[in-house]
Amino acid sequence: MSATDSRQSEPSTDTDGSDVIHPDTAKSIYGLMRERRLRSPEHCAYRQFDEEAEAWQDTNWRELNELIACWHAGLRNENLKAGDRVAICMRNCIDWIAYELAAQSLGLVTVSLYPNDRPGNMAYILEDSGARVLLIEKFRKWEKLINTKKKLPEIQTVLCLSRSTSHSTDGNDERVKWVADWLPDSGTIHDASGEADSLATIVYTSGTTGRPKGVMLSHYNLLWNAWAGLQHIMVYPSDLALSFLPLSHTLERSTGFILSMMAGASVAFNRSIPELGEDLKTIKPTIMISVPRIFERIYMKIHDDLNTKPTPIRWLFKATVNTGWKRFEYLQGRRRSSAWKLTWPLYEKLFCSRVQQIFGGHLRFAISGGAPLSFPIAQTFIALGINIQQGYGLTETSPVISVNTLEDNRPETVGTAIRDVEVRIGEDDELQVKSPGVMMGYWNNHTATYQTIDTDGWLRTGDKAKIDDDGHITITGRLKEIIVLNTGEKVPPADIEMAIATDSLFEQVMVIGEGHPFLSALVVLNKEQHKSLLNKRKELSGKDVNSTESKEYLLQHIFPLLHDFPGYAQVFGIAVIDEPWSVENEFLTPTLKLKRNVILQHYEKIIDEIYEGHEAL
Repeated sequence: MSATDSRQSEPSTDTDGSDVIHPDTAKSIYGLMRERRLRSPEHCAYRQFDEEAEAWQDTNWRELNELIACWHAGLRNENLKAGDRVAICMRNCIDWIAYELAAQSLGLVTVSLYPNDRPGNMAYILEDSGARVLLIEKFRKWEKLINTKKKLPEIQTVLCLSRSTSHSTDGNDERVKWVADWLPDSGTIHDASGEADSLATIVYTSGTTGRPKGVMLSHYNLLWNAWAGLQHIMVYPSDLALSFLPLSHTLERSTGFILSMMAGASVAFNRSIPELGEDLKTIKPTIMISVPRIFERIYMKIHDDLNTKPTPIRWLFKATVNTGWKRFEYLQGRRRSSAWKLTWPLYEKLFCSRVQQIFGGHLRFAISGGAPLSFPIAQTFIALGINIQQGYGLTETSPVISVNTLEDNRPETVGTAIRDVEVRIGEDDELQVKSPGVMMGYWNNHTATYQTIDTDGWLRTGDKAKIDDDGHITITGRLKEIIVLNTGEKVPPADIEMAIATDSLFEQVMVIGEGHPFLSALVVLNKEQHKSLLNKRKELSGKDVNSTESKEYLLQHIFPLLHDFPGYAQVFGIAVIDEPWSVENEFLTPTLKLKRNVILQHYEKIIDEIYEGHEAL
C-alpha cells in the first residue's frame, strides 16, 4: 500500500510532552489525520488483536494513512459526490477508522449504526439518511436488514468485511461485495474534505421516546469539542486508551477517536466486553472512557467477593475506603488534616494495588459519561486510587459539555463547563447550553431543531440541573422523566434507581409512580445472587418471586439503600420482572437506556396490581 502527500511539517511538541493539533490547523477530520501522520508517522496509532496470529498488532500513523488511501480509492470508484451519506455498522476495529477517515477525505458524510441495534431501527436510519454505501462485518447483518421488508433503494453498495463460510451466496443481490475483492491494493489521497463548517457526520440519537433523530455535526463541531476537552484534561502521546464503547457512541467517537488523534495518543481495541477484564490487564491502559455500567459491575463483583470474607477483612476494606477518601480530599485541597498518612501505607498495600490491577495497574484517569454514575461507587473507586472523572454531554453538543478536572474533581457533580461553553438554568430548572459544539440541526426534521435550539443559539438539554458558585454542574433529573406523585411531590427516578442498583441482587431497576400515591420499583434480579439468597433464606425457597413474602423481603432489602432520600422518595411497592430488559426485546436503546414508556405500557397490568386499593392513600 502507498499514499502520497507533498506537504511537510515538523513536529511541535510542547515542553510538557503534549502535542495537540489545533482545529484551525486540522480544518477537517481527515485534515487532523493528515497532520498527525506528518508529525508522528512511526508512533503507534492503534493496537488490535489479530485472531489468525493470536497476537496484538500495532499500526502506526503512516501505515494507517496507507490503509486509508486504499479505502479512499475504493470509495472514489463508487462515483459518490461530496455530501453523499455512507454508513458503517461494525465493531470497533482499524477498518472502521480507515473507512471513516477515507469517507471524510472525500467530503462524504458518515452515518454510524450501533452493531447491537435492532434491524428495524437500522433500516429506518439507512432509509432516513439516504445512505449510498454500507460497510458491515458479516453478510448475515444485511440479511437481517433485508428481512425487515425495507428495500433500501438508495444503497448502491453493501461492503462485507469478512467472507462468512456459512454464506456461500450473497442472495444474488448485486449490491453485496466482499471487501477483500473490492478494496484496491493502493491509492493516492486527494483531500476533498470540505470546509470546517461543512457537515461531517449524522449521528442518530438512541430514541428513548420514539424514532431516533439524526444529529448533524460539522467538522468544526467535533474538532472544537475534542480540543476544548484537552484544555480541561491533557492527554499525551505517551498515553494508551482502551476502546470498548462502540465508535457509534458519540462519546467514544469524540474522545477515543478524534481527541486521541488530536493529542497523538495510542488506542487499543478491546476484543469484546466478556474479554474486557483480560484486555485491561494485558493492555494496561493509562486512559479509559466508559459508561457507568462497567464501574457498577466491577463494584458489585468486589462487594460480592467481600461478602465471602471474614468480618475483619470487610471492616478493613471499609476503613481503607474511608481513609482513601480523606486522602483524596486532602490532595484536592479540601481537607486540612493529614492524619490519614499514618494508616494509609497499610491500607494501600492490602486493597488498593489489587483493585488498581483490575484496571491494568497504569490507569491515569477514567472518564465516565453517557449516564449518571452513583456517588458511592465513584467515591469507592476514587478512594482506592482509580481516578474517575465524571462528565456530561449530549450527542447534540458534540458531545462534551462539562467534565471534572484532575485538580478539581467533585464526583457528586459532572464538573465545570469546558472551554467556550456557556451554561445557564432556564425554566423548570432546565440546563441550557451555547457553544461551538452545538449541532447544525436534526436531519430532515426542522420542527425538532426549532424546538431544541432557540433563535439565540441556546440548546435545551432536557435535563434539570443546578450550578454552584464555582461552576460545578449537578444533574438533578430529566424533565420528561420526572415522576409526579398524586401528592404533588416531584421525584427524579434516576438517583433512586442508581442507589438500588448498587446492590448486586438487582440487575435492572425502574422506579415508577406517576399519578400514584407512592413510588414502586420494577426490578430484574441477578440470577446468581437470587439463588444465593434462597440458599440463605429457606423461608423464601419455593415461594414465587412475586409472593407477598418475597416482595416484603425485597422491600426491606431496598429500604436501607435509600436512607439518604426523603420519605416521599422511598419505595413502597415492587414487582419482579422475569425477562431482562434488552435491546433485542426493545426495552433498551442501543446505548442501554431504559425505554420508560415502552416498559410502562408493556407492564401496565402488573403496575395496576401494585397500586390496586392504594389510590385513596
